[in-house]
Amino acid sequence: MHASGTFDVKLAPQPAAPGTEAAQLGRLSIDKRFQGDLDATSLGEMLSAGTGVPGSAGYVAIERVSGSLHGRQGSFVLMHYGLMERGAPSLRVSVVPDSGTGELVGIKGELAIRIEQARHEYALEYELA
Repeated sequence: MHASGTFDVKLAPQPAAPGTEAAQLGRLSIDKRFQGDLDATSLGEMLSAGTGVPGSAGYVAIERVSGSLHGRQGSFVLMHYGLMERGAPSLRVSVVPDSGTGELVGIKGELAIRIEQARHEYALEYELA
């Protein structure tokens, strides 16, 4: 199945975990609102790391999405794995296995994100067991 739409996201810097300051890691809270086939909100956290090479960085994030997907109520967890290698981005966002609740129990899938002119769009390819 395919779901698509837009989302708004607020990222807020959070204090580094004690003892990690020297690693120069960033930590952010995630607050999203999805519109379209996925009518939901999410809360999560992101960890990021830059490098000494311009355009190279990485991040991981996890967020719990709660709302409705094509009218089915429930929640699920998304896990992000993003890299930027000298300006070339790659991103994988997967539904965490067995994280679905309510009418979304058994959901599996991958979410693609596209950002154009500050507009955030998603495309979720998923299946329900």
